Amino acid sequence: MVVVAIISVLATISVPALQRVQRKTKTVSIANDFRVFAAAFDTYAQEMGTWPAEVAAGVFPPGMDQRINATQWLRKTPMGGQYNWENNQFNLFGTHPAAIAISATVSAPLPFDANMLYDLEHTIDSPSALGWNTGSFQLGAALVPLFVIQQ
Repeated sequence: MVVVAIISVLATISVPALQRVQRKTKTVSIANDFRVFAAAFDTYAQEMGTWPAEVAAGVFPPGMDQRINATQWLRKTPMGGQYNWENNQFNLFGTHPAAIAISATVSAPLPFDANMLYDLEHTIDSPSALGWNTGSFQLGAALVPLFVIQQ
């Protein structure tokens, strides 16, 4: 009986730690995707003189086929939802000329996870740029994660 009690106490202590590690792994993966995609979009804009055309969530942006991996773009993100190219779209805190959102789609719902959003904010932005309407990581319309490439 004592052994079972000890094992249950250890399990109770270790489960939250395991969940934090899993969330951090997802956060780092999403932050890396944002940075890789943003660099590709920025290169496209410098070469073409304009940003790619707006597309819906889960749709591959035109002209980006030689710049980003389509499989990475079209997959369900680690937090749910799919990547969404935002060009001059109005969001919660204004209009941004270029941004990448994670939006819910029929095939990839996006559950609201405040802890994941908090971790993304702290992983992507420096301490001086923390806030839901400042820095590279912001909240878009309907509180979707938004990586702003150009303010």
